[in-house]
Amino acid sequence: MTATPDIVCGRLSELELSRNFADAHPALTGPQAALEADRCLYCFDAPCMEACPTGIDIPRFIKAIATGNLAGSARTILESNILGGSCARVCPTEILCEQACVHNGLETGKPVRIGALQRFSTDWQMHHGGQPFVRAPLTGRRVAVVGAGPAGLACAHRLAMHGHDVALFDRHAEPGGLNSYGVAAYKLADDFARREVAFLMAIGGITFHGGVTVGRDITLSALGGHYDAVFLATGLAGVRALGLAGETLDGVMDAVSFIETVRSNDKKDVPVGRRVVVIGGGNTAVDAAVQARRLGADEVTLVYRRGIEHMSATPVEREWAQTNGVTVRLWAAPERLLSENGVLTGIIFARGRAGADGHVVYDPEDSFTLAADMVLKAIGQVFLPAHAEGEHIAVEGGRIVVDARYRTSMPGIYAGGDCIAGEDLTVAAVRDGRDAAEAIDKALRAAGQENG
Repeated sequence: MTATPDIVCGRLSELELSRNFADAHPALTGPQAALEADRCLYCFDAPCMEACPTGIDIPRFIKAIATGNLAGSARTILESNILGGSCARVCPTEILCEQACVHNGLETGKPVRIGALQRFSTDWQMHHGGQPFVRAPLTGRRVAVVGAGPAGLACAHRLAMHGHDVALFDRHAEPGGLNSYGVAAYKLADDFARREVAFLMAIGGITFHGGVTVGRDITLSALGGHYDAVFLATGLAGVRALGLAGETLDGVMDAVSFIETVRSNDKKDVPVGRRVVVIGGGNTAVDAAVQARRLGADEVTLVYRRGIEHMSATPVEREWAQTNGVTVRLWAAPERLLSENGVLTGIIFARGRAGADGHVVYDPEDSFTLAADMVLKAIGQVFLPAHAEGEHIAVEGGRIVVDARYRTSMPGIYAGGDCIAGEDLTVAAVRDGRDAAEAIDKALRAAGQENG
């Protein structure tokens, strides 16, 4: 994006930027973790465990913390979720495991801080214990994993554990996917995403190939011909457009690209507007809005087309936006971008309301204008069909179709994570990668027995 006079770098001092992008939620100390672990009731039929997409044995790992067995605690987590450290930081534990905690029904009404305890254990493992898993005897089988985000990394690690060799491909120069490029910097501070990838890759047997895009640099058919199996974890690389004239104006960009710029550069070198408008209602919109504010924008307004109860951003994320100085406006849809001499100056919104049939009704005669020198679009991401162009792979509703064993319509090709239907959560992507790896391993071993 070409900077306009109102979009500049270095609005804040390096000290201010350092503070603004420090860890949003500092880790528990040892005594704090011990006290919190003692609150757990260690339920036999633990509802928190049922609520975890990766099925971590939560009472077991918390009990291990309480008894001082941090290595055992971490292993319990990582056996189910090898990316347990990042999930503890970025996943909405308040609507998953913590919402299911039985303490919510007691007088205290305060759940055990499961996410913070999970972070405490996994951080201890990465700092003290090294790689807790070893590879099984080598099988001689080779698997290609396309996409080095949470689903791809989880799949690659589990396949390596089973003794297979993995070639990991990604369009970025470094692995990590959303954890490295698409999550707010203050959620995964201190280069945590890179360190977690290094920790995961230390098991061996995984070779990373960056700067490779399927459909452009290599085809699925070619991968299928060179490897015994292929796992697709390409995520949703496409970004929806507003469909308005002027979207190519300087100052208009998608929120995902903005977040990637923040994550990939020194904060003092990231340009930001003085008056920023973010369009969308999800966690990506919140991440973009808060980071724009923390880069020094004077005004940041997040505008969503429906009511607050319809926003996909969690209540915690919505509160986070408002406590960080972001103004949230509801029931408004973008109608027209304004500019002068090719420079963005504002955006007109039509006011809406809930219609009788559940659809939103907008009145073009009832509108308002927000001055803006920067507009960030966060209205959803889509699967790029170019990844499967010319291939016999079924796509439905903008996602790859898979069966219960993560198999696509192409023999030997599996898929998981955001590119298939399901919850768009990091922890769900990890589960998909792990379970797909188990399915691939089982299929390869069955094929070996038949050929033997």
